[in-house]
Amino acid sequence: MQNVNPSANTTFVTAARAVALAGVVLPLLMIGVLKFTQIEVEALKPLINGTPWLAWLYLVFGEVGTSYLLGVVEMITAALLVASVWSARAAVVGGLLGTLTFLTTVSTMMALPVWEQASGSFPWLNALGTFLIKDIALLGISLVVMAEGVARLRAKRAL
Repeated sequence: MQNVNPSANTTFVTAARAVALAGVVLPLLMIGVLKFTQIEVEALKPLINGTPWLAWLYLVFGEVGTSYLLGVVEMITAALLVASVWSARAAVVGGLLGTLTFLTTVSTMMALPVWEQASGSFPWLNALGTFLIKDIALLGISLVVMAEGVARLRAKRAL
């Protein structure tokens, strides 16, 4: 049997985690900033209006306010996920916010038309479906960050 270099494995895992984290942080930041543009305010209308459990946001915050609120939440989540590398509490809160964000976006797939009718519907995704399906992976990464943060906090308390 070959000797496995544990430090090489640790380096690989660290790099893999960094890529996974960047895969969540970059979309949150880029789409979060976009929420402050009129283009995104307009793009959100059919998504929010078409999802009964989100439509109330327009009644409370208005269209622009809702977009801005979502943008702020997305950018705070991204910042906390970056800080999660150093802070277990940031990992728990950032992971929780990411989980809630991506659970919400994934849940819209139950209310919005995400299947390509011209191709025979399920399992063929339309443009909206292809945009939303990636959030399942982002949800998973958020859950991992949160779970690892909880484990780090528990380990710290056990000392």
